[in-house]
Amino acid sequence: MLRQVRLFLVLTVCCLIGLAGIASAQLTDRQSEYYQGWVSTADRAESVIRTNRASNAALENLRSEINTYREDFNKARGANTDRIQTLESQLKALGAKPAEGETEPEDIAKLRAHLENQLNSLRVPRIISEEAFSRANGLISEIDRIIRDRQTKEMLERGPSPFNPTYWAPAWVDVKEATRSLINETIENLQTDVVREQIRARGLGIFALLTIAAVLLLYGRRWSEKGGAYLRSFGGQGSGVWTFVISLLRILLPWLGVLALVSAVMLTGVLGLRGTLLFQHIPYWAAIIFYFDWIGRQIYLIGAAQNFTRLSRGKIRELRVYIDLLAVMLILHELAILFEQIENISDATRAVVGFPIVLVTALLLLRVRQVRQTEPQQEQASQEANRRAAGFSQLVEFLRRALFMLGIATPILAAFGYINAAEAIVFPAVKTLVLIAALVIVQRFISTVYGWLSGQGEAARDSLFSVLVGFALAILALPVLALYWGARETDLLEAWSRLLLGFDIGGVTISPSNFLTFVAVFAIGYTLTRLLQSGLRNSLLPKTSIDPGGQNAIVSGTGYVGIFLAALVAIMVAGFDLSSLAIVAGALSVGIGFGLQTIVSNFVSGIILLVERPISKGDWIDVNGMMGYVRDISVRSTRIETFDRTDVIVPNSDLISGVVTNYTRGNTIGRVIVPVGVAYGTDTRKVETILGEIANGHPMVLANPAPSVVFQGFGADSLDFEIRAILRDVNWVLSVKSDMNHEINRRFVDEGIEIPFAQRDVWLRNAEVLRDESAAVPAPAAKPSVPDTASEQRSGPVDLTEADLDSGDGDEL
Repeated sequence: MLRQVRLFLVLTVCCLIGLAGIASAQLTDRQSEYYQGWVSTADRAESVIRTNRASNAALENLRSEINTYREDFNKARGANTDRIQTLESQLKALGAKPAEGETEPEDIAKLRAHLENQLNSLRVPRIISEEAFSRANGLISEIDRIIRDRQTKEMLERGPSPFNPTYWAPAWVDVKEATRSLINETIENLQTDVVREQIRARGLGIFALLTIAAVLLLYGRRWSEKGGAYLRSFGGQGSGVWTFVISLLRILLPWLGVLALVSAVMLTGVLGLRGTLLFQHIPYWAAIIFYFDWIGRQIYLIGAAQNFTRLSRGKIRELRVYIDLLAVMLILHELAILFEQIENISDATRAVVGFPIVLVTALLLLRVRQVRQTEPQQEQASQEANRRAAGFSQLVEFLRRALFMLGIATPILAAFGYINAAEAIVFPAVKTLVLIAALVIVQRFISTVYGWLSGQGEAARDSLFSVLVGFALAILALPVLALYWGARETDLLEAWSRLLLGFDIGGVTISPSNFLTFVAVFAIGYTLTRLLQSGLRNSLLPKTSIDPGGQNAIVSGTGYVGIFLAALVAIMVAGFDLSSLAIVAGALSVGIGFGLQTIVSNFVSGIILLVERPISKGDWIDVNGMMGYVRDISVRSTRIETFDRTDVIVPNSDLISGVVTNYTRGNTIGRVIVPVGVAYGTDTRKVETILGEIANGHPMVLANPAPSVVFQGFGADSLDFEIRAILRDVNWVLSVKSDMNHEINRRFVDEGIEIPFAQRDVWLRNAEVLRDESAAVPAPAAKPSVPDTASEQRSGPVDLTEADLDSGDGDEL
């Protein structure tokens, strides 16, 4: 409610201040105070930025204050949008203003002036809010730049080298003094009457917390193991899921025990300032220990599930030890930072204390890398193949190599005094390594759950779903990685807020909300289009008298129109104003028209094919020497399946501009021609009668029109006849021809009619020379006889090829 009141005040104040004569007359003290507060804050921020002497904490507080104003102004920028559009449409309905020297009716002039006054009073808050928002946005950007520059300078600043022996003794003294101060203040507090009385008064609660802590720390993991063994005893594909869930309880129960222990100690009141700060961090450090140990245990379980084929049992155990030691090093680093904050130690002590931690951490990273490299190359290849199926192969390999290089570079940086830079590299590297391992484990768990629910089992880990999950987890991990590597929370929030505001492309503002609206509306339109196509294809069109080609054209046209309308409606609903892109789109269309004229020609030809339908799906056509069945007609090309079962992609423009023979357009009736030759001297009328009986006796030959036998002429070796018949289905032309040839051969044998064949004589002019040469050459060794299979009869399906077809009748397009 307070935010709404403040927003109303901002709008009112901006309106009243923006227009002279309107603002000052209606400004209240409260509204003026709020606006003056913003002006004062902005002026103070500009002064702080100009002097650049404020601490980072003060800059963060100032930034937070400015960000509150910016959110209010951002909301005010979109106020009264609907009302402004209504007023603009009313003014547009009144027509253009009269030119200079012209007049309009008094009533219309008064109405126009009234509408313009309302429009101006509503536009002023938006304009002022836009200006204030821009100012706040600029101030926040300057503050962020100052903080980033300071962080960069601090990280790259060179300090004392830890190898200087003069710093060792003071550093040891500082550590001892800090430890002694912690112990002394705890003992002193314990000896006071107030603390003793407090312990007696809270003794029951302290005892209960200590009991809970002891039980959870001693028996928590054992209970979780028993629960997991009980659930796994049921077996089935869900055992892996329960194993993962129980592994989380192994973290949660002991961590709750640590939390109860810390609460009990804090409840006693024996801790001083140093002890309190130290114990407040113990739950966080315990979470690091349990988290790293959980990662190591999951790696062990994955290796056990794979029968330790990629990493031996000993190697995995060694890797678990290194992971636990990395957790210890990370905690020691956090403790060193806390030590610096509490005791305000020197830079030399900070370098001496931090260098051993950096060195050991870097060595552990190198050792982890070496453990991975000791496996055989074929095992690594298999492992990379599995990771590729999970979607992490290239990313994981790149990060592993990067971590290897960082493990070498960070100790060198620390040795030369760049302790801040070394720590800013090596410890985020450790966190990144563990985060990647956690992502792989979670991705594996989600794939296991998916395999359990879908019944795919282990095969689900290589599915597309597993790849998409890996990609989504990688995207979600990006903000965490940014925080690891030095980004501030405010940086992420600023990036998110700018993303929500959208970005401008050619005058069109695209924001996530607009984009999601566009995707949702288009998805709905696309789904409705597919449902409509399915209804037309399966329910409505089959009940009509439209041929299959026409049905396919209607379904395809409905799809194209539906998708176009879905995109158009989605653009309108999302609020994308594409008018500013009209000129650019026009120029691009000209360039695209010249560069893609062939594609455009094919596209237009595809539309013509769908409308005119000279060919349809399933037709037998011949185009440019390619003969086959039309299997698909798209807007760019047509797919023809030849009789050799190969697909030929023909551009649609070739079908429109070229000559196309369609053998089955409208119907499947076609003609077969069977040529026959008989020996000279044969009774031609008898042959004609026999061939006519054969043609009329075939079931595929139509009686009307009746088949005919043609005496073609006198050939070189025979009297040539032809059977010409109309078939019910031209697709059977080859089978019909084969049947007729068999029947012709049988009838001619029964009737004693001879089918002639050409005879050839070979003359050898120098036979004596050839006989002498052949006698001088030794006879070759006998070769094993090869059985003559030419006479063997073979049967099989009869199929069409282009070579088997004659120039039968068809529709030329």
